[in-house]
Amino acid sequence: SGSEDEARPSTAAAAAAAAQKREERLRKFRELHLKRNEARKLNHQEVVEEDKRLKLPANWEAKKARLEWELKVEEKKKECAARGEDYERVKLLEISAEDAERWERRKKRKNPDLGFSDYAAAQLRKYQRLTRQIKPDLEQYEKLKKQYGEALYPTSDSLLHGTHVPSKEGVDRMVADLEKQIEKREKYSRRRPYNDDADIDYINERNAKFNKKAERFYGKYTAEIKQNLERGTAV
Repeated sequence: SGSEDEARPSTAAAAAAAAQKREERLRKFRELHLKRNEARKLNHQEVVEEDKRLKLPANWEAKKARLEWELKVEEKKKECAARGEDYERVKLLEISAEDAERWERRKKRKNPDLGFSDYAAAQLRKYQRLTRQIKPDLEQYEKLKKQYGEALYPTSDSLLHGTHVPSKEGVDRMVADLEKQIEKREKYSRRRPYNDDADIDYINERNAKFNKKAERFYGKYTAEIKQNLERGTAV
């Protein structure tokens, strides 16, 4: 009949629409699956990189940047020497007036000796003072970099331990520096030793310091009273 003929095309159209919708959903599902795999891969790479960064020394990035800067400076000096130019003059020509003024203001404002604040700050100042005295051998560094490549930088897979033999000049410099530090340390004031024969009139270290301060200011006024108390003749 006519109604059945009309129902068949509509049923076929509905089935085609359902199939198209299902295919669209499968396509989106495959795209999501690919994105999930890609995100998982990127996440794993980031975790590995973060683990490498955490295993590096705390100031490794600053050291690496410093070495790279020094290498660039050496290359610039060689280029200027090859052209017969003065490196200091070329460097000053590349600095703008604003940067030079800013640098002068910072240099005037900077106080190299901030005094003692805590032991950590004192240790940091000592470390910075010692590292400023170090003159790195950049040529030797370049040789090691070419020889070991990426293995030169410390990671969990580095195997450079025990393979480096210091030169005689390096050992002599280290010995001279240690002797200089020992000589300077011997000039420091030493803590006075404990006197076993002294009277114990304190209950702790803080009380002992207070008693010494009181004795310094009021000892001459209380000396007679203390002697009478010790003899038992005090009224």
